[in-house]
Amino acid sequence: MKKANKNEKYLKKDVKKGKKSMIRELLETVISAGVIAFIIITFIGQVTVVRGASMEPTLHNNERLIANKISYRFESPKRSEIIIFKPPLEIKRNYIKRIIGLPGDKIEIIKGEIYLNDNKLEDNYVKYKSYEDIPALVVPDDSFFVLGDNRSNSSDSRYWGFVPQKNVVGKAWVVFWPLNKIRLP
Repeated sequence: MKKANKNEKYLKKDVKKGKKSMIRELLETVISAGVIAFIIITFIGQVTVVRGASMEPTLHNNERLIANKISYRFESPKRSEIIIFKPPLEIKRNYIKRIIGLPGDKIEIIKGEIYLNDNKLEDNYVKYKSYEDIPALVVPDDSFFVLGDNRSNSSDSRYWGFVPQKNVVGKAWVVFWPLNKIRLP
């Protein structure tokens, strides 16, 4: 009998020990996943939802994409790249637009046609042009001039000015939702 009681005692200790190690393993897994997610979201990539039709036909309303946040740590944004950024006048949500002008570029819009450094810009990705005029202006250092691909339906640099480089979150990298439209923008 004494031996059976001893065995039960050890079994109870093992069960308690097993429960503690299971809880500890679960906590370690959850904390590790949280740290990895934080690192990815902060430094590598961020999910962004397209809101509205300003980037059609390239990007469509409610599509989801991943913004590559790491590449601009090593290189500067380039003309015609699609970027995710915080607009100068609204800090609550991110915008998605195409870079048209880089620092030092001269931009002018005449009857909806864009002139970049006195040369007409060939922008065959534009679905609908707008026909306003904007007098010549020069993009300041550490800033960008951005436009939506659907020019007649886009709130962009024509209305609220240049995007400071510090406001750029990342580069549009891959559209992943809806699943039947996975692609590079």
